[in-house]
Amino acid sequence: MSVFVSILAIGGFLCLYRIYQGPSISDRAVGVDIMGILFVGITALAAMFYNLPYLMDLSITLALFSFIGTLALAKYLEKRSLDD
Repeated sequence: MSVFVSILAIGGFLCLYRIYQGPSISDRAVGVDIMGILFVGITALAAMFYNLPYLMDLSITLALFSFIGTLALAKYLEKRSLDD
């Protein structure tokens, strides 16, 4: 378990670097999106390791919100309305 969490934590630090250093707003958006995916992975691992099924529900909800947020940001960056 600790090996997987350490790998995800290293990925999180690399995403933080991309968010901080990214030359464009789309690079930063990708970093935030991947950071959300990593957080979903950490909560899913915690749900399996500690046998807490409600954390799996939380990780599914976080994945859904991350996806919707990414779509909204992509629409905003293209300067299109959200109802297209």
